[in-house]
Amino acid sequence: MSQTLKAKSPGRGERHSAAWGKRLSMLLVLLVAEAAFAQVLEGNGRLVGKFAPDLAPAVARAHQGAAGNEMVQVIVQYKQIPQSAQEGRVQHLGARLNHRLGVVKGIALTIPVSALPALEADPEIVSVSVDHPMKGLDDTTDAATNVPAAWNAGYNGAGIGVAVIDSGINDSHPDLKDSTESHSRVVYHQDFTGTPSSNLLGAKYDLYGHGTHVAGIIGGNGYLSGGNYIGVAPSVSLVDLRALDLNGAGTDSTVIAAIQEAIALKSTYNIRVINLSLGRGIFVSYTQDPLCQAVESAWKAGIVVVVAAGNYGRVSIDGSNGYGTITAPGNDPFVITVGATKSNGATAQSAETLASYSSKGPTTYDHVVKPDLVAPGNDIVSLVAPGATLELLFPSELVTGNEGKNDYFTLSGTSMATPVVAGSVALLLQENSALTPDQVKARLMTTTYKMFPVSTVAWVPHLSQNFTAFYDLFSVGSGLLNMQTAVSDTDLAPATVGAALSPSVVYNPNNGTVSIVEGNGTVSGNSVVWGTSVVWSTSVVWGTNITGSSVVWGTSLPWNSNVLSAFSVVWGSSTGTGTQAASVVWGATVSSADGAFSDAGDDEQ
Repeated sequence: MSQTLKAKSPGRGERHSAAWGKRLSMLLVLLVAEAAFAQVLEGNGRLVGKFAPDLAPAVARAHQGAAGNEMVQVIVQYKQIPQSAQEGRVQHLGARLNHRLGVVKGIALTIPVSALPALEADPEIVSVSVDHPMKGLDDTTDAATNVPAAWNAGYNGAGIGVAVIDSGINDSHPDLKDSTESHSRVVYHQDFTGTPSSNLLGAKYDLYGHGTHVAGIIGGNGYLSGGNYIGVAPSVSLVDLRALDLNGAGTDSTVIAAIQEAIALKSTYNIRVINLSLGRGIFVSYTQDPLCQAVESAWKAGIVVVVAAGNYGRVSIDGSNGYGTITAPGNDPFVITVGATKSNGATAQSAETLASYSSKGPTTYDHVVKPDLVAPGNDIVSLVAPGATLELLFPSELVTGNEGKNDYFTLSGTSMATPVVAGSVALLLQENSALTPDQVKARLMTTTYKMFPVSTVAWVPHLSQNFTAFYDLFSVGSGLLNMQTAVSDTDLAPATVGAALSPSVVYNPNNGTVSIVEGNGTVSGNSVVWGTSVVWSTSVVWGTNITGSSVVWGTSLPWNSNVLSAFSVVWGSSTGTGTQAASVVWGATVSSADGAFSDAGDDEQ
């Protein structure tokens, strides 16, 4: 979308031996859980025992008998897909079943905190994690990303299905009709929130307004604006999987359930792309996060997953300058993670600069290089959802169409940059339907526009503050989406799943450098495409962001080791110098950092 787009007691007669047996069993459960709890406090982003680190406070209250009637929403994962027997055991503990999540061999529950230690003793349970709250990540485009070049080549997304996992899609907007304006291109609706899908103000399917806006960026045809606000793939089919409610809020389990359904519907609607303009803090390594496992399942099923990087780029703790703030599931190395730029009133690629709110890598715990690329996301005009929450909260962001009615709306954020890339993926898949997710990702990353300045300064009026952006691989990734070069490129990465895995980085305390490491614990470095040839070398992918063979930063990095407080925020315990990044970045800052600025236009100068 461009400037053309503008904008969840024993019985009395029991024998003493049986009673002591039960007590001994409970004692063993408590001892095991206590040991696990003590280890969990060590952090490192890994599950120790069966509990994720951010469940440690609740587990502690359970052990101390201080939980009372407190309940917690969790996702429990098993060695095999849980059946009625497993569900019955947790329900006997007082749990309520919220979602069956077969894609991650799990179930989402609301369970008494006092029952958590009992889960540790179940040999079939692998892990227990918080069912985290989730929300949309909001904060001028076709021309800046050279999308018209793909249109001129005859590509418009026809025949490709894109699943929008968001707050819903109001399919009554004429821009979502087919070329005859008689049938909607929103081919399927399903709700996973369990909340009403309409209100008395006329809102239907989308009560928040975020998902409709995202859908317009992907595939609006510009009918009510004379083509002025046209989406990236104006003939694409859209699958509406509603995971966020009227306040733009959901949970891990609602999103996982939606991803699971997208996989199930893949063949029915030719779903080749999933758009996730949402996110939350990172509380565990991606290797053990059920949300990340879900997006990987979709990727391995042949669906390209495009995810927002997050809007925490202005969070500067101890001078960290917004580094280490990528949200989940954008921290997963399989998916395409998108940061946001702003157009500065021009359509040239050279005019695009990094939006100050766009989250930066490396990722918490795993230090994965993210985002993968950037796309325009500031002041994007797309479809309005009449009667929805955002329209009511920010009436000044309404935009009139050709008929003089408020048919469009302005939003900013990595939420808006993400569908630009999702729509572009649909164009590439129309051009060559045989492309695998890894091949799509590799092609997009190697063909990006990479000619950035060393740094720029953005003035944010409502904060009365300047923000300095450095153009490194943790800020802009491989560069700005460039569809002109992407559609003309014929290079093919290997079809192996994981070939285009985003690499991780390591810090060498001996010389103060940060270097790229190919692969991860599950995918070996020699099976990853980057660096295997001249075409796919790291210098080709990340341009001048790479110096030397693999060193990405020396002692001159913005949060260098001379500023240990800032450095430890980004690197956490991996340097042995500071506190866990997650406890700092994703603690009290989450609710405030994800503030109202990201829901409406966030002008920068």
